[in-house]
Amino acid sequence: MLVLDGISKHFEGQGTEAIVALDSLFMEFKTGSFVVIVGSNGSGKSTLLNLIAGSEQVETGRILLEGRDITGQPEHLRAAQIGRVFQNPFRGTVPDMTVEENLALAACRGKSFGLGFALTRELREEIHARLVALGIGLEDRMKQPMASLSGGQRQIITMLMATWHQPQVLLLDEHTAALDPQSADLVLQITGQIVRAGKLTVLMVTHSMQQAVHFGDRLIMLHRGRLALDISGSEKNRAQPDELVHRFEELRRAELLDETVGTLLMEQYV
Repeated sequence: MLVLDGISKHFEGQGTEAIVALDSLFMEFKTGSFVVIVGSNGSGKSTLLNLIAGSEQVETGRILLEGRDITGQPEHLRAAQIGRVFQNPFRGTVPDMTVEENLALAACRGKSFGLGFALTRELREEIHARLVALGIGLEDRMKQPMASLSGGQRQIITMLMATWHQPQVLLLDEHTAALDPQSADLVLQITGQIVRAGKLTVLMVTHSMQQAVHFGDRLIMLHRGRLALDISGSEKNRAQPDELVHRFEELRRAELLDETVGTLLMEQYV
């Protein structure tokens, strides 16, 4: 289980006012759950993933993974337990290296010997087998450089790299946002395949309301660093994209109303 125990994060804004990215957030994610996270720009989605991955540090609160406090653990140590795939399909791979060499880097992460020694016959056979299991023909591209692959194909290889050692948590940071619809559908299909095979705990950030309602077993909406919606089970299954859009609009209107009321109150005392 992944537990976020009252985590907060602020950033410097204009003047002296700080921007609240996350505000005393408490959440629990059961092992093996697939959680989809939505929210407007600035709601705290990416900050949440950054804090879990360790690329940013929490100001208050704790992060617990399977009962262990990893709050102060640096990012490179968390990488053995937490995999991550970013929006940019060209991030996290080496363009001039072949597909099998990139996958060998992932397979040998944390080991001290060189890549040439790492690419044994046994590892090549394992790489081939894992690519065959995807069912999309990437086993025929093993000797080709990563730069020759399409964005969707490269993102699939990145997914395989991030999950090679079966991490306890997989973070998907809008990993289909930069792809065309057909490629995005394929990446999502392979995502589901890899997640089911590894029984992984997944947190997927997306801006797509279609993805939000059709993927995962739990849906979370963040707004201004706080939890605005948290549904699962039959309630999650009944959710519709237009309902989520409506919820966003309600939050926006409430925010505008608060600002208007505040302005009126200030005017009364000027």
